[in-house]
Amino acid sequence: MPSPRPRRPRADTPDKRALILEAAAQVFADVGLEGASLRAVAARAGYAPAALYFHFASKEALYAEVLMASLARLGAATIADSDADRCAVTRLKAAAMAFFTYYADHPRDLDLGFYLFRGGMKPAGLGRDRDEALNSALEAALAPIERAAIDLGTSRDEARLLTVDIFAHAAGLLLLLHTGRIRMFGASAPHMMERYITEKTAALLKGTAHADT
Repeated sequence: MPSPRPRRPRADTPDKRALILEAAAQVFADVGLEGASLRAVAARAGYAPAALYFHFASKEALYAEVLMASLARLGAATIADSDADRCAVTRLKAAAMAFFTYYADHPRDLDLGFYLFRGGMKPAGLGRDRDEALNSALEAALAPIERAAIDLGTSRDEARLLTVDIFAHAAGLLLLLHTGRIRMFGASAPHMMERYITEKTAALLKGTAHADT
């Protein structure tokens, strides 16, 4: 006798929702938002398409929740290294490296976060309210860098620019890392990121020291 098929959780259970989100993350990683459909996610999760509408009205809503979960994990990684009892320099370096390391270790989350579709890199959105919520989550993940810079004596505006600078540098190195292009230079993306953060921190300390004299 063939083994009975395992029963899937009911549509209104947390386990069902978790299965859908896991399947959605896999589908979005494979084909991006543009190539995905609720039908494809349902098939991957082992449910009828109608079952997904119990939880999600559209694939954009589903994508937003998958991305929000990813940003929550990113935020947990950066906040874990921002202990207020540590010096500001250490906190800044740790938070910046935690941001880089998380995406270095989780390339699919990087794809989600930067909306890298098969059609190429281009501006994209999931609707104004969802975009604002997702942007807020990303800002929260980067906030430990900004707070540490302020604690070192820089202005809030300068701290924000430093955060954007670190974000942009990390994005470039992550692109080289995950496409393998970094190898043609014989370089190490983590080492280059560490060196960049050290240089930016030294420049920041030098600038605040001059401001105090």
